[in-house]
Amino acid sequence: MSKFLENLGSIDRRYIFLIIAIVVFLPLIFPLGLPVEPTNLTIDAFNAVDNIPKNEKVLVSFDYGPSTKPEIHPMAIAVLRHLFTKGNRVIITCLWPDGLFMARQALQQVAIEEFDLTYGVDYCNLGYRPGNEAVIKGITRSFPANFTVDSRAIKIKEIPLMDGVQSLKNIGFIFSLSAGYPGSKEWVQYASDPLKIKTSTGVTSIQVNEILPFVKSGQLQGIVAGMPGAAEYEQLLVNNDIHPVIGKAGKSMDAQSIAHLVIVLFIVIGNISYFVKRKKEKKY
Repeated sequence: MSKFLENLGSIDRRYIFLIIAIVVFLPLIFPLGLPVEPTNLTIDAFNAVDNIPKNEKVLVSFDYGPSTKPEIHPMAIAVLRHLFTKGNRVIITCLWPDGLFMARQALQQVAIEEFDLTYGVDYCNLGYRPGNEAVIKGITRSFPANFTVDSRAIKIKEIPLMDGVQSLKNIGFIFSLSAGYPGSKEWVQYASDPLKIKTSTGVTSIQVNEILPFVKSGQLQGIVAGMPGAAEYEQLLVNNDIHPVIGKAGKSMDAQSIAHLVIVLFIVIGNISYFVKRKKEKKY
């Protein structure tokens, strides 16, 4: 038995990598449905969106790119599903160049394939404008002055959804999907706080501590924090009969949880093997 335990500590690392790859891959194909318990931050964000009046115009800002897509894109999908199910009309903006492509992918999946909505009536994508927080400051005064055409080169004045939307003052809610600067902080500082517009956000896990003070002060209504937060939001959609199945974040959390469990198991095995070898050496 002691010989067996010694040998366990000498497993070829290639086998370890192979086992990790298998335990990550299989839950993505065959989800385990491990329980997800939503945290208060995610519940607050969900409730803030759920309490938006029907037909209210909501601005969703896609301020992230491909590098943070695994964390933020699932929450973008979940939030859009929630808004469209409630009958809200969505105006998309992008403070990041890559945000335009993230927004198009999310709208293709949710607005077009799942809900079959009408562009320009139920939703529109104003696209990317350079300028960081200057863009936010600009649309607090005037949308037409900052967005003359949308991402499809359609004139803003010809989009039915933008009728009556002179500035952010005509928007009922802001949801920022943020991976850094410019993002959630700038939306709070230059738009939601000065104009008193209710705002929530979804961010990468590493940003949570930076954004949390805005929640404590009441400037933000909840945070969807990284992939775990996205999985929690998906679970809340299921719990409230808004969407029937867990999305990509929940499946990814299954894989992540099992991978962490296997890694801990290898650490335990390595320590047991080490102590067995050490005890044997002391005998001699």
